[in-house]
Amino acid sequence: MLQKLINVTSKPERIGIGIMSGTSVDGVDVAIISVKGSGDKLSYQQLAFDTVDIPQDMREKIFEQFSPVESSVDKLCSLNFELGQLFAAAARSVVKKAGLRTEDIDFIGSHGQTIYHIPVDQSDVGLVKSTMQIGEASVLAEIFQCPVVSDFRVRDMAAGGEGAPLVPYVDHLLFQSDTENIALQNIGGIGNVTYLPKAGSASDVIAFDTGPGNMIMDEAMNILTNGQFLFDNNGELAAKGTVHQVILDELMNHPYLGLPIPKSTGRELFGAAYTRKLVDKMLGMGLSSEDILATVTMYTSMTIVDQLERFLPSDGGVDTLVVSGGGAYNATLLGFLKELGGFVVKTQEDLGFSSESKEAVAFALLANETLFGVPNNVPTATGAAKQVVLGKLTI
Repeated sequence: MLQKLINVTSKPERIGIGIMSGTSVDGVDVAIISVKGSGDKLSYQQLAFDTVDIPQDMREKIFEQFSPVESSVDKLCSLNFELGQLFAAAARSVVKKAGLRTEDIDFIGSHGQTIYHIPVDQSDVGLVKSTMQIGEASVLAEIFQCPVVSDFRVRDMAAGGEGAPLVPYVDHLLFQSDTENIALQNIGGIGNVTYLPKAGSASDVIAFDTGPGNMIMDEAMNILTNGQFLFDNNGELAAKGTVHQVILDELMNHPYLGLPIPKSTGRELFGAAYTRKLVDKMLGMGLSSEDILATVTMYTSMTIVDQLERFLPSDGGVDTLVVSGGGAYNATLLGFLKELGGFVVKTQEDLGFSSESKEAVAFALLANETLFGVPNNVPTATGAAKQVVLGKLTI
């Protein structure tokens, strides 16, 4: 088995797959890349990318396990393997579309599906800092017969970090500039930023979760349409509404926004229960669906700008904000960011990359580093005591 790992790492060029299922649970992102080298000598090319829809019955199973009240150990046990099978099927589908064979794949990096994330000890209720991602990696290893790196977050937590965000390592490798301060803002279910000061080193990187990304907007759309639509396409409905300033002011007092960095968050704070309460309140005040969506869309934008202003160096600031994730395709959201921030707003596409594929590509690259034993967390982003090699290896 070890010989298989040696064979992969001895290749001058490898084909890897990155698999990502985010907090929005809207699909499985699969990226296929060719990669050379590791560390500072790493280079890659994206060969294929696609998002494979998660069936509605599977989405319901996942959301059930998000809830401490509804979750059960037997269903969670089963779901771990069901998701492993789903990830494998999604990967095989993209491999086939790319004109490749399963035996062409040298390695896989699978983030898994986050079920619960406890970034700090909760001693008042007897919980320790921990995180859980599922989607059994052994299923992928068996089908593809190649090394699989998974469960990236737990080693960083073991080293004292919060296990998130993890993409900053890749951000620094690919986007560091000698001439401008760049903030890379991913807007998935949760928003997270990586700040790269010009001419900075990896130890100068600042990264943290800014708060809600698409999560509240998507859930609000789901509630307002009784499940008919899962997101506000391009922010079209939000664009027709009016932001309710009183509600917005209340939302901006959320305790998470005042927490010091490094910090991370998730569905536990900004998920379905939070959004249901918020939407019910605004409906009770007589707000239209358009006004509600405008307000929560502005909320995501304001949290991003607020967090950048609070926690990034005041003497440097942000020259360019590069947006990725599903939020990069929401014109209303981007418009609010341009209106609020004193910086240039671009998307990954403006730089020749893909907003959709960024995180899947990142986990393929993180897996590549793990295979070579290269430490690939950023302690200034996660709060870890030291750099460590992330992930569990299944051969």
